[in-house]
Amino acid sequence: MSRVSTTVAFAAILATATPAAYAQTRATPDARTEATSALSKGVIQPDQIRASQMIGSAVYDVHNRKIGSVKDLILDRDGKVAEVVVDVGSFLGVSGKYVAIDMSDIKANNNRLTLDRTKEQLQQMAEYRLEDRNTGAGTSTSPVTGGPLGR
Repeated sequence: MSRVSTTVAFAAILATATPAAYAQTRATPDARTEATSALSKGVIQPDQIRASQMIGSAVYDVHNRKIGSVKDLILDRDGKVAEVVVDVGSFLGVSGKYVAIDMSDIKANNNRLTLDRTKEQLQQMAEYRLEDRNTGAGTSTSPVTGGPLGR
């Protein structure tokens, strides 16, 4: 009798566990499909811009005056653009400075970068340094094997 009750108990446990496992396996492919469909479009989207196209591009204010040019893009640890470094006020690379602008502040319309600020406002901003002499950040690429930067 105990063998029969063990078999019945095992069958009951198996019957109740099967729908839960089935529900879990169905959720995983749906989530995976959504993630891969977002990445597998195979073509740049209208709301995206290439970094190679952005770096070096002129930045204009809302009055269609050139206020600077994009010098570099700063990425955060997640790989997202944290800041856009704009070269403001330089003439042939002399007497200008770099300022950091949030990526969300720059609008890309028909391959033209616009910013809702004036050149004077940008010149009043704090200077942004692309290299930190104290930590070595920005001076070299990360070593392949890990370890301290710049060594």
